[in-house]
Amino acid sequence: MRAWLLRLHRWLGLSTAGFLLLAGLSGSLLVFQQEIDAALNPQWLRVPLRPATQAPLDPLLLRERVLQAHPEAQLPWLPLQVRPGEAQRFWLAPRPGVAHLAMDEVFVDPWNGEILGARHWGHFDQGWRAGLMPFVYRLHESLALGEWGKLALGMVAMLWSLDCLVGAWLTLPPRGPRRLVRWAPAWRLRWREAGWHKRLFDFHRAGGLWPWALLFVLAWSSVSFNLDAAYSPLMQRLFAHQPGPQRPSSAADSPELGWAAALALARQHAADAARDRGFRIEQEVELSRRPGTDLYQLRLLTDRDLNQRRGATRLWLDARSGAPLGLFLPRGAAAGDTVSSWLINLHLGTVGGRPYQLLLLLLGLAVAGLSASGVYLWWRKRRARQLRQGPAPWGSAA
Repeated sequence: MRAWLLRLHRWLGLSTAGFLLLAGLSGSLLVFQQEIDAALNPQWLRVPLRPATQAPLDPLLLRERVLQAHPEAQLPWLPLQVRPGEAQRFWLAPRPGVAHLAMDEVFVDPWNGEILGARHWGHFDQGWRAGLMPFVYRLHESLALGEWGKLALGMVAMLWSLDCLVGAWLTLPPRGPRRLVRWAPAWRLRWREAGWHKRLFDFHRAGGLWPWALLFVLAWSSVSFNLDAAYSPLMQRLFAHQPGPQRPSSAADSPELGWAAALALARQHAADAARDRGFRIEQEVELSRRPGTDLYQLRLLTDRDLNQRRGATRLWLDARSGAPLGLFLPRGAAAGDTVSSWLINLHLGTVGGRPYQLLLLLLGLAVAGLSASGVYLWWRKRRARQLRQGPAPWGSAA
């Protein structure tokens, strides 16, 4: 059994090492994505600090200005959250009949309405500063290969999750008396009394044990991001979940709500839901309506959120009648959603503030180091075995 699991761990590690090396290094950068991007492109992402008494402009007014500047585009997302010193971002989508947008992210000063600039997100056609962090995100999310890359990383995440379990089991000593006591050496690093090879082996073994729980969180949450067809069915079997939005009941020929009316109704429904369900709204984040859908979604930051930056509380309403169609609370409403919220936010580094962000940065480097060290240890052991066996006889099969 142990020999079989050892071979499984070896081949799981070898088959995922390159992907995890890339994911670990890119993920370490993404922990501070906003800060790095703003440092590289302050002309777009930074605005002067205003007095607390100066209110930002109406987001609907900003939306109209962006649409006037980009008539070839539509705006399915209306940002509502304003932070001191930060520009407002508007994400563009092509209008029907428009095949491609030269720019799809627009930056606006929310206090005076000035359009600061725009970029083609994830590309380098405006220089490396504009494209670096969005490209790193695309690399981490999908190898910059779109849906095929996302599927490949989802499969890698599944194998990584399995390998976490197998690797931890292999560190356990054989069954017998005082098994936990005999497990202690697996957690130690022999720095003084060991050579370089043993130190590397100890790093690979102990370096996977100490942060094991967080490594498994990263692995399984990666499955949720990239391979939901595998993640959701299993989680729904294990835990209860909240239902999604109801289907709109309005007639297809009913007039549609404009963005101003939809925002006013969404705010009213959100206040009613907060009173009835006992949660507190801290900030409005975004109103959206994806092209081709018949519902608006209001995203909120509430006291039920773990995501300390954007929030994930969501309220849906009928795009024609304005009737509420459902509410999603990230925690406290259903065990499965609470578990998934913890997994996702631990992966994204949106809990725990700066200390956890620094830990996550180190964890990304550890993932890269564990992958690289595992490949090296395998290669060195294989090379030593080949040297012991000597060259193959002349005429024999390789």
